Amino acid sequence: MRLGWFLLFFCPLLLLPVTVSEEQRVPGDKLLVVTVATKETDGFRRFLRSAEHFNYTVKVLGQGETWRGGDYMSAPGGGQKVRLLKAALGEMKDEDKVILFIDSYDVVFASGPKELLKKFQQAKHKVVFSSESLIWPDRHLEDKHPHVREGNRFLGSGGFIGYLPNIKELVSDWTGEDSDSDQLFFTKIYIDPAKKKSINITLDSKCRLFQNLHGALDEVVLKFEDGRVRARNVLYDTLPVIVHGNGPTKLQINYLGNYIPNSWTFETGCTVCHDDLHPLTALKESEYPLVAIGIFIQQPTPFVSVFFERLLKMQYPKNRLKLFIFSQEPHHERHVTSFLRDHGSLYRDVRVLGPEEEMDGAASRNLGFDMCRKDEDCDYFFSLDIEVVLKNDNVLKILIEQNLPIVAPMITRVGRLWSNFWGALSADGYYARSEDYVDLVQGRREGVWNVPYVTNVYLVKASLLRTELTDYELFNSHILDPDMAFCHNVRIKGIFMYVTNMHTFGRILSTDNYQTSHLHNDLWQIFENPQDWEDRYIHENYSLIMKTNLMETPCPDVYWFPVFSDIACNHLVEEMENFGQWSGGANTDTRIQGGYENVPTIDIHMNQINFDKEWRKFLLEYIAPITEKMFPGYYTQCSTPLNFVVRYKPDEQPLLVPHHDASTFTINVALNSKGVDYQGGGCRFLRYNCSVQAPRKGWALMHPGRLTHYHEGLPTTGGVRYIAVSFVDP
Repeated sequence: MRLGWFLLFFCPLLLLPVTVSEEQRVPGDKLLVVTVATKETDGFRRFLRSAEHFNYTVKVLGQGETWRGGDYMSAPGGGQKVRLLKAALGEMKDEDKVILFIDSYDVVFASGPKELLKKFQQAKHKVVFSSESLIWPDRHLEDKHPHVREGNRFLGSGGFIGYLPNIKELVSDWTGEDSDSDQLFFTKIYIDPAKKKSINITLDSKCRLFQNLHGALDEVVLKFEDGRVRARNVLYDTLPVIVHGNGPTKLQINYLGNYIPNSWTFETGCTVCHDDLHPLTALKESEYPLVAIGIFIQQPTPFVSVFFERLLKMQYPKNRLKLFIFSQEPHHERHVTSFLRDHGSLYRDVRVLGPEEEMDGAASRNLGFDMCRKDEDCDYFFSLDIEVVLKNDNVLKILIEQNLPIVAPMITRVGRLWSNFWGALSADGYYARSEDYVDLVQGRREGVWNVPYVTNVYLVKASLLRTELTDYELFNSHILDPDMAFCHNVRIKGIFMYVTNMHTFGRILSTDNYQTSHLHNDLWQIFENPQDWEDRYIHENYSLIMKTNLMETPCPDVYWFPVFSDIACNHLVEEMENFGQWSGGANTDTRIQGGYENVPTIDIHMNQINFDKEWRKFLLEYIAPITEKMFPGYYTQCSTPLNFVVRYKPDEQPLLVPHHDASTFTINVALNSKGVDYQGGGCRFLRYNCSVQAPRKGWALMHPGRLTHYHEGLPTTGGVRYIAVSFVDP
């Protein structure tokens, strides 16, 4: 009885069909993305790449038309978009079609059609507009906007989605001018209760579909997850499908676009850095693009001769290079003249503007650009400041192959977070640090990055100068420096600038405290530019001392090792001879404490040429580590009462009598070569009856001083011998 009762009442329920309460899901092929793009800008190409990544179907309106919709970055406009949309909708008949109308120059997709359509249907309205926290363009309409329980209250016209019939109704009353405000048009529809209900409009108040960045920058962060990147709205904990850099947030969408949807991930690194390349490998050298290199010398700069040496080594056909050299610094005229005298004929063409032209930096850069702009053979302009140290000989090839409008190789300043690009701008247009700046500078994220500012060294397509950047005075501004003015003019044109850190390119010199009062001023750069000082002046095999058996022991406890380059030796000798105030070799010597020298030499002390501080730094950096290796347990701060250069000449002072040095240990560096610059010479250690008779140029002898190593300087029989000596105490 009980079983029958159960079957009677409950089993029929098992036979009833299952009903689905929610609306049937819209298939992806019913979605059409519609956008307006009268020009193919860098932003538009980025939009298309993100659309293609997710397989969106895109219909582009207005291609080839003149834009008459105004500059609605600063004033209302955009009516031309509504006119074009209305006309295009008139030709569409499929009433099940879902239309996504979206801006494109400043938009990226963060997810695909499936998620977009699902969230659209969950909104349970026929038309869904993007939302904003700020009302624009008519603040007087604020009170007429419906209140929302949570989220943004105001409509954004830069993106909306809806069914075709409803979108047609939405734009059916448009009769405005192309320069009228689309935002105001749609806002008035939304705040009209009857029209809002008839068309069935709602706002995406919590940014589930659309994220407008204006007014919401603090709400949006990058979310890295499972090999993809999304924008996350932390205020509403949503993952918008579409990100729009509306209004004054173009730089922020550029930053996000470096990652979204998967341009760079932690798992893959850069996924787009090898797209659309322009490889040079298949070209003959005669077919390489013609590059005008603009070299700008605007202040006294260290290592200028090294700059030109590196320029000469650049791996690019010289007959495909034109040089435009601007120098407003008289100190460097000799460097420019010397380089052009020896190598200028290798280049296709050379033009030099010197200090006599009385031209400033902005004018010179404008002129350099214009020379390339007017030269129909010019394919690229490579702007290169004299303080740039390019260590990568292939830099020009690498930049050209990137095939970008403006691209800079990332260079940094040694030991600092300074670089030749900015990751962000402050509200007043100056430097601001982007969230990823440190990772980019330190190489933890490698790629090609869209940035708002580059300087010092960058490559510009000449075609850009002839089309978008036709204004002659790109570097001129009453309030901005020339480089900032240039980048500002590039940004307002919607042109993207990039920096690549996919290779190690080099660094930038510090020009602070660079003095020009010496013959070889670069010798004094050990503090300001230590890496460049080392590259120039330290022996190429110095680093092998610690790794191999390069250290020699010609006599007991006498160590012999390379420390100075030939150039260092030459510069130090020439600097001393240029100073010229050699001591007389007498016992009386007012330069030293006590005024008396037991074993005098013909010499010049380092402090006489204001080089004592730099020499002590050299000892600490390059001699102290050797000392600690060869004399374990001995540590020195290189307290050096005496540092000097000695000159031996047969008719002046040919030798030095046996003596002990007044030091814990002594460093003796040969500054020229036996058999080439002088004959005879050397050093004999009497206790061991051991001599070093052929000191190698740039090599140092290191030996104990006061107690064990009684020694003498052997006679110099011809020429002139120079040595640098340091008496070192703890």
